[in-house]
Amino acid sequence: MKQLPYYEQKDRENVKKLRVMIQDLPPFCVEFFRGIEPQTSSRTRIAYAYDLKVFFDFLQKENPVMEKLDKNSITLSHLDQIQVTDLEEYMEYLKYRFNDRNQEVVNKERGIMRKISSLKSFYNYYYQREMIKNNPAALVKLPKLHEKEIIRLDVDEVAMLLDEVEKGESLTDKQKAFHNKTRIRDLALLTLLLGTGIRVSECVGLDISDVDFRNGGIRIHRKGGKEVTVYFGVEVEDALKDYLDERNQMLPVEGHDNALFLSLQMKRMSVRSVENLVKKYARIVTPLKKITPHKLRSTYGTALYRETGDIYLVADVLGHADVNTTKKHYAALDDARRRSARDKVWLREPE
Repeated sequence: MKQLPYYEQKDRENVKKLRVMIQDLPPFCVEFFRGIEPQTSSRTRIAYAYDLKVFFDFLQKENPVMEKLDKNSITLSHLDQIQVTDLEEYMEYLKYRFNDRNQEVVNKERGIMRKISSLKSFYNYYYQREMIKNNPAALVKLPKLHEKEIIRLDVDEVAMLLDEVEKGESLTDKQKAFHNKTRIRDLALLTLLLGTGIRVSECVGLDISDVDFRNGGIRIHRKGGKEVTVYFGVEVEDALKDYLDERNQMLPVEGHDNALFLSLQMKRMSVRSVENLVKKYARIVTPLKKITPHKLRSTYGTALYRETGDIYLVADVLGHADVNTTKKHYAALDDARRRSARDKVWLREPE
């Protein structure tokens, strides 16, 4: 049987997971997920399902009418009775709650905003189809987000990080034992992330056949399934070639034959394993910065923008659908560029 590409495998797994999650929601929710399917990815629909489960859990715990019903008995007419004050109470509930396993859950501004955004989409779907008369979610204001400073590596920190990956001098004795087996792979992986700005999910999804040395690029699948080629420089090329010499000698577990990056168990590396790998090296080089694969992406975007000054190029290379997303991330750099302009033009020659 032909092995499916990674992104198709993940999509199938997500669809199966979504079907299970929908069973925990009121029956009328099925139509919502069926309706949004053509415009959304399976990952997005899973996020919606999770957020809606939290909402209906809240109603059954806190709403006098809903608490008497099981989820299968909740209908659209019940949804139509929800008022703005109920949703404002829900926002308060989201700040601090306990989940099904009695674990403490704290949501900050972004977490609350995502869940309310999901609820707005949910209500809009039924309201626009005239299946409910009221849309209280449209009247709820999203929480104000306080902009956080974007954490990224400085130029010297990038060099130090790659040096640490290559030499492993500051690792513990236990880590050094594994480092001898993974050094070339780790260097190729981190050089690729830092040298192209691809997402960690795109990185672990790479197959050997996605690497094209003739044209100096890798084929990746962006959010929404769009296939694009991202080009790399000499440093990335050298690191990948060194790793592929080693990779071609490996015997992967069945079903993982095509994967570019393999774990010590000879399986395709997961997102979590790459996150742990980045954390392991980064905490040695810059212990005060919480560096994740996404921060390496920001590091690349910053370097590219500083070199080119072209925000549209950065947006295109990073795969941002909306250039405003890119502008928001690199606004501080824009300000620095504007400040530098003040000394460029002289009205009279300085004495």
